[in-house]
Amino acid sequence: MSRCCARLRVRGVVQGVGYRWSTLRAAEPLGLAGWVRNLPDGSVEILAQGEPDAVAALERWAQAGPPSARVTAVERSPAPLDGSLTGFTIQR
Repeated sequence: MSRCCARLRVRGVVQGVGYRWSTLRAAEPLGLAGWVRNLPDGSVEILAQGEPDAVAALERWAQAGPPSARVTAVERSPAPLDGSLTGFTIQR
């Protein structure tokens, strides 16, 4: 079973629109581990670890996000696998 880990930076109108909660709900059925958090610059950061197809599916979802979001960019960068990640959470 192949696994990968990616960090996604989502820009646009993505804070105050339920983006983190919606990300959690999108990631859980994909079986991903990781987290989502707001950043001070108004963007959202996602760390997603799991099957490559599942990480890619979350990235595709992130490009649109919830209906109230207005995503302008999603930047993906690789991240090291983290064996301590269990489940998907919202970081505050």
